[in-house]
Amino acid sequence: AHRDGQDQQEGSARPVQRLRAGDLTMASSYIDPSPANFQAFKDLPRDEPIHMLNLLEYREQAEYPEGHEHVGKGWSGRRAYEEYGKTSGPIFRRVGGTMVWRGAFQTMVTGPDAKRWHDGFIAHYPNAGAFFEMIKDPEYQQAVVNRTAALVDSRLMRFTPGEAGEGF
Repeated sequence: AHRDGQDQQEGSARPVQRLRAGDLTMASSYIDPSPANFQAFKDLPRDEPIHMLNLLEYREQAEYPEGHEHVGKGWSGRRAYEEYGKTSGPIFRRVGGTMVWRGAFQTMVTGPDAKRWHDGFIAHYPNAGAFFEMIKDPEYQQAVVNRTAALVDSRLMRFTPGEAGEGF
């Protein structure tokens, strides 16, 4: 049954939202947060631990702004992201950040068939305030140019850390 843009998924009592043309505008890639998404992030509590899930798709060739010291070096996107890690790492560690998990993409199981990520990781921050301290740091703001040059697409999602265990 089709009601108000919703279908019943076969074998499920839960409605599934079906999008019609014009219902949703999606950018083809995401490097920086939209103003609305960043405001939603800022509106969440800043005094509790957070995990940030990062999904990365590198450019074949890094794209630095004209006049940047790395223009003309012929770096791949992956190499530019390595530079981002090298230059932002000390700041990340200074604010208490740690790497929870890192992995290399193999295949999409659920999601768009055509979407391919190169790498993913989860970064832990002792609180959201530490994340804000990092991104406001002048040295970080210089380092993040490497991230922008490196990526053709990315996702950055905030989670509240949960307990690990044997079940889902």
